[in-house]
Amino acid sequence: MADTMMAAVKTKAAPGATEFKRVPIPKIGPTEALVRVKIASICGTDLHIFDWDEWSQHRIRPPLIQGHEMAGEVERVGDEVTAVSKGDYVTFEGHIACGKCYECRTGQAHVCRNLRIMGIDRDGAFAEYVAVPASNLIKNDASLPLEVATIQDPLGNATHVVMNANVPGKAIAIFGLGPIGLMAVALTKALSAAQVIAVEYQNEYRKNLAKKLGADVVLESDGTTVDRILELTDGDGVHDVLEFSGAPPALQQALKVVRPGGGIHLLGLYSNSVTLNLSDDVIMRGVTLYGITGRRMFQTWYQMGGILRSGNVDLKPLVTHRFPLSDYEKALEIMRSRQCGKVVFDVEA
Repeated sequence: MADTMMAAVKTKAAPGATEFKRVPIPKIGPTEALVRVKIASICGTDLHIFDWDEWSQHRIRPPLIQGHEMAGEVERVGDEVTAVSKGDYVTFEGHIACGKCYECRTGQAHVCRNLRIMGIDRDGAFAEYVAVPASNLIKNDASLPLEVATIQDPLGNATHVVMNANVPGKAIAIFGLGPIGLMAVALTKALSAAQVIAVEYQNEYRKNLAKKLGADVVLESDGTTVDRILELTDGDGVHDVLEFSGAPPALQQALKVVRPGGGIHLLGLYSNSVTLNLSDDVIMRGVTLYGITGRRMFQTWYQMGGILRSGNVDLKPLVTHRFPLSDYEKALEIMRSRQCGKVVFDVEA
């Protein structure tokens, strides 16, 4: 085995500044595994890091290999590792919890106060090899296609939201049709929601993807959205709203279309503070707002694995663009255009 590998490295604290270059293959500790990356996919966070926005400036410490969505094969394991072996087909849970704080010790590791993230706080998977805590590895079913295996990190976010909403038999509105919102469309339909209404702002490409993934109705987010959803639900509104957009107008619409006693499940991140009429829209109507982050470790992974094995959901249409890792900047431009679903890198040809 060689001593070096090719990787996409954020080399300095500046916009762009990512080089496809040869670097040392990472060393592993006694509780880690070295994984040979076969495929990796891009998250919106990777675009933020490339652009070097305000969040990145406060969080990222270059040089850094990005990438927290991947699938590959175990190449080597540390001396204390017994749960995985060389040759296993794996992906990883990209959130590394401390295991010691109150949240971790009470079954809430997904909100660990000392959380570290692959590709953000330590080198990630936009490379030929990645070192991972072995306890964070997930063994994939042998039949799982690579292009689905690599998107399980964001699929876990969608699964967490959908399971929180307990969707069977309900009318569900989904706001925001980025990749995670689109995953939620497919999951909600597969889990027997009575009605799936998808809402997106000025993106015909993603609205068409929502139709392919099972949405019953796809609406433009505009001044008619509330009236249309109420009309589609006989004036009652939907039982639950899944909010992925992070857009204040969408949240205001969500509060108007959820029926009394319903829930609004929030995963989208808002860049600024939002103003709500808590008295009229939330308290007096008995509406519950849920803040959701990450995946419940590792409950969500088991739920997601079962859903994928069931054969009831087909996510392959969501992967719309594939590039070699050397075309890193070209792939990010496709992401920036929003004329895409998930964009992946075929790391191993």
